[in-house]
Amino acid sequence: MSYDPTQLSTWKKLSAHKTHIEALHLRDLFAEDAQRGPRFSASAAGLDLDYSKNRITDETLAELMALAREAGLPQAIEGMFRGDVINRSENRPALHIALRNRSNHPIKVGDEDITATVNETLARMRAFAESVHSGEFAGYTGKKLRTIVNIGIGGSFLGPKVVSDALKPYWQDGYDLQYIANIDGTDVTETCRHLDPETTLFVVASKSFGTLETLKNAQAARDWFLRQGGKPEDVKHHFVAVSTNVKAATEFGIDEANMFPMWDWVGGRYSLWSAIGLAQSIVLGFDVFEQLLSGAHAMDEHFRTTGLEHNLPVIMGVLGVWYHNFFGAETQAVLTYDETLKDLPNHLQQVDMESNGKRVTQDGRPVQWSTGPVIWGGTGTNGQHAYHQLLHQGTRLIPADFIMPLTSHNPVDDHHQWLFANFLGQQQAMLEGKTEAEVIAELTAKGMSESDARALAPQKVIPGNRPCNTLTFETLTPQTLGALIALYEHKVFVQGVIWGVNSFDQWGVELGKVLGNSVFDALSSGNTDGYDSSTAVLIKRFRDTQQNS
Repeated sequence: MSYDPTQLSTWKKLSAHKTHIEALHLRDLFAEDAQRGPRFSASAAGLDLDYSKNRITDETLAELMALAREAGLPQAIEGMFRGDVINRSENRPALHIALRNRSNHPIKVGDEDITATVNETLARMRAFAESVHSGEFAGYTGKKLRTIVNIGIGGSFLGPKVVSDALKPYWQDGYDLQYIANIDGTDVTETCRHLDPETTLFVVASKSFGTLETLKNAQAARDWFLRQGGKPEDVKHHFVAVSTNVKAATEFGIDEANMFPMWDWVGGRYSLWSAIGLAQSIVLGFDVFEQLLSGAHAMDEHFRTTGLEHNLPVIMGVLGVWYHNFFGAETQAVLTYDETLKDLPNHLQQVDMESNGKRVTQDGRPVQWSTGPVIWGGTGTNGQHAYHQLLHQGTRLIPADFIMPLTSHNPVDDHHQWLFANFLGQQQAMLEGKTEAEVIAELTAKGMSESDARALAPQKVIPGNRPCNTLTFETLTPQTLGALIALYEHKVFVQGVIWGVNSFDQWGVELGKVLGNSVFDALSSGNTDGYDSSTAVLIKRFRDTQQNS
């Protein structure tokens, strides 16, 4: 019988239970239980999760955990850490956890223990980073390489950029890190404009050395380097690769000794922990990069060994299912009250939406239930002056995760205190709202007539009862960042198990690439046979514009 979560007994119980929860307001739940905040809290790997501001009771949580068990989550967790083939459509395990296996306990792919392979690559990364720092690996004129440029897209860009931005206080003195991802020529042009060719190192991150955007940008960067005075034989001093395609990389001009491997059992969106993090490990220093791995490993161990009721990824995962499938919440907001985490929502969009944006189950049957919410967000307090209006008074239910360190790397007067005040104030507004009676009392106290106050009141009523999670940590360190990213990776896995989808393939992404190649040929030839009329007209318009420019 095909897996269908909606037919599980716990799913049916939760459907009935939702009617009871809908009648309750978070204001009342807090008023009835003075210990609700501490009771609905959990901690792990330096992170503290307060999930008390969710529309749940003890019964709700018990049923959600029962759903996870009935869906086979404990067995699925064991299977992932054991190296089972859980990415069935590609016949692979999903072992990003092996990349940060700091305990070195054996993890196997088939009969091979991959722990030694991972450690060997990490040792090579350390040696290379240190050779850049010492000047042993230098530019073609002998100058130290001071600017590192990461050329990659998707998982070779989004996660690594979060790491380098968030850990800016830990950068090695005198180093800079830039990124080139988009195939829009503006990206590579503007990035290279201010570079010194004698002191710049390009890290080309592409497992196949054939990803269109990455290869084109790498070629453009090499062309720039040659125009600036470098010679073809100098390319090896300024370009290294994270790739398994040795032939293509060496033909490009990269020394085989400066190529670092990737493995099929690591998906791109989970690869920042691997040699894909080479550029970051140079700028941060490898000790800091290892601390990042240690933080992620601590979350892995928490996820693997902790009971479901106290397990942070499980708690966040089932709460997401609760709102998405039972309340019809189509989106999830991630609100980071730390400027250095501004790109975290972008990374989580890929981790979540590329993983669980699926329309069929593991066995290929169309799903009859919703999967994969839209992930979006940004930084506080910027968002408070923009889209928070929709959170508070819009017609959609949008659960939100609020994330903030308790101390700042950059204390300025009372800025951080004000930031934390807003952090909590927005959550209080989502929880409590403001009733019509409260609005009228407030307006009349300021001298407005009661009739005018009653007329204005509907515009100012805020319903509250909007759910959110609160994630805090003492300081944004490499360890806490590693734990934070791993937390969301595992949360996505939890939801994929419950929904019965493969969280580790991305065939929709592959189709777009194939069709893009076909359109490129048509743009060159002008042959639009077989294309729909819209595409054909746009191809012709582009060709005409290019020819006339």
